[in-house]
Amino acid sequence: MSTSVDNAGPPSPALDDSARLDGASKLRIYSVLAVIVLFTEISPMQYVMVAAALRQIAPSFPSEGANINWAIIVFGVIGAAVSPLIGKLSDIYGKKKLFLICGVLFLIGTALCAVTSNWGLFLLGRGLEATAIATTVVSYGLIRDLMPRKLVPVGLGIASTGLGISALIGPLVGGYITDHTSWRGMFWFLFVFTLVMIPLLVLVVPESKLRTPQRLDVLGVLLLGAGATLTLIYLDKGQDWGWLRPSTLAWLIGGLVLLVLFPVVEMRARQPIMDMKLLFTPRVSVVLFIALLGSLMIGVQSYGPSYMIQSPPSSEVVAQARAATYEQVKTQALAQAQKQAESQAQASLPPGVTLPPGAVKVPEAEVLSRLSPEMVQARLDPGYSYGEGFSLMKFATHVTLPQSLISMLFGFLGGLWVRRVGGRRPLVVALAVFVVTGLGYAMLGHGWVTMAVLGAIMGTGFAMYYATMPNLIVEAVPAQQQGISAGMLGVMQAMGAGIGISVATAFLNANPVEAVVSVTGAPTVTQQVPLLFSDRGYELSFYFVVATSAIALLGAVIMKSGRTPATGGTAF
Repeated sequence: MSTSVDNAGPPSPALDDSARLDGASKLRIYSVLAVIVLFTEISPMQYVMVAAALRQIAPSFPSEGANINWAIIVFGVIGAAVSPLIGKLSDIYGKKKLFLICGVLFLIGTALCAVTSNWGLFLLGRGLEATAIATTVVSYGLIRDLMPRKLVPVGLGIASTGLGISALIGPLVGGYITDHTSWRGMFWFLFVFTLVMIPLLVLVVPESKLRTPQRLDVLGVLLLGAGATLTLIYLDKGQDWGWLRPSTLAWLIGGLVLLVLFPVVEMRARQPIMDMKLLFTPRVSVVLFIALLGSLMIGVQSYGPSYMIQSPPSSEVVAQARAATYEQVKTQALAQAQKQAESQAQASLPPGVTLPPGAVKVPEAEVLSRLSPEMVQARLDPGYSYGEGFSLMKFATHVTLPQSLISMLFGFLGGLWVRRVGGRRPLVVALAVFVVTGLGYAMLGHGWVTMAVLGAIMGTGFAMYYATMPNLIVEAVPAQQQGISAGMLGVMQAMGAGIGISVATAFLNANPVEAVVSVTGAPTVTQQVPLLFSDRGYELSFYFVVATSAIALLGAVIMKSGRTPATGGTAF
């Protein structure tokens, strides 16, 4: 079978620009853009809500411990697996159609998460919700196909960072609902929001006329999705299972083998899911490499600070450990005194006579007079310094809000900058911000004010990063390959975020907080405090993503593409 990508599929069809909104009124153009962007916000909005609410969700699944992070990880795993599939299907059958399918699957998954108390079913619901990641992928193609060329770079910047619904309303609504009802209310809000957006999409947004007629390469999709999934499972569970155990390494080896097989098989396919020659050109491969490494920071930053700030202060945890142990001591002392009194009373009776139940009353006051809270001493080893005990609403207003406002502004400005100078310089700035803020998270204090300032700085990098990446892909590929190319970008970004959280989970599991409790006259007891981890676990996580961001920054500095003003895809 031929390995030439020139013969990989049928000739590319002529570009059909008849659906482009050239000549349409500004109201029409911006209405279409607004609906597209609002529809794509269901993915980041749920991510912001769920990541911030993990401490509230965790008690509903008490046996999961740090594995509660899979509520986020599974979203990235499934998103990485389905993004190229949905991207390719959008090239073949139409982008608006796939938009709607993703919306329906998101509705089903959201309803399931809202009602279930079973961890497996909850993860299934999160997996169905993960198809919403592909709405961002598909939106890049719709904007490229529908918007006037001069508005494409700005439209992509806005689509990547949103109109503020996810960034502003998401944390505030999520915080209010969680504080006043329960975390399940967040999912019902997302359900209603999506239910409203689907008919708006049907009525307002036209379908793109561009199609790429070919059969779907199912084998390529399976290799890519399965390889990404197995690799992420190894990274997340390696700490628990043993990194070097053969049964654990099998997950990593299997995942890497499948990922290596993906390009090998695709280069020999008659109709590959993506042109491998195009995929390995520097203007595409370097962008995807940077997307993978840069997204690790986004995954850890979206999860770490929210979990840390909402954790209770260490003094409160120590007080709870002392109080709980003191209650146990009192209970045991009363039971022991009762048993002793019953034994003494029984011994004073004639043989064969048994005391009736409840006949002996122990004066509790006399027993408790010999006990005091000072008998119990507790400390945390290792301790932690980050807990503020914020509610989700307070976290949203004090920490998330500045980052959200800045991200919304700089997403628009980033699109304008890309249109003027190309994507490389904004990307360099974004990744430099990632490195600086990551070092700040690792090295500075962990109070909420520090977190809020670092989050605000991170907002500029976050916005520039997301405004730049889709523009670089649009400039690098022909329109007929837009859906699958954006899908590959989605794979890298979802995998990056998933890898970041998986590695952070491993660091946290390796650095738990333990309560050391001593009672006068009794052996010292050490027990792990659930859902709390030492500073070192978080600091190692941030140092790790600083390193990956620094490598991505080096790639952006030396990359050759993105050095000229963005054209909206007219290069192809």
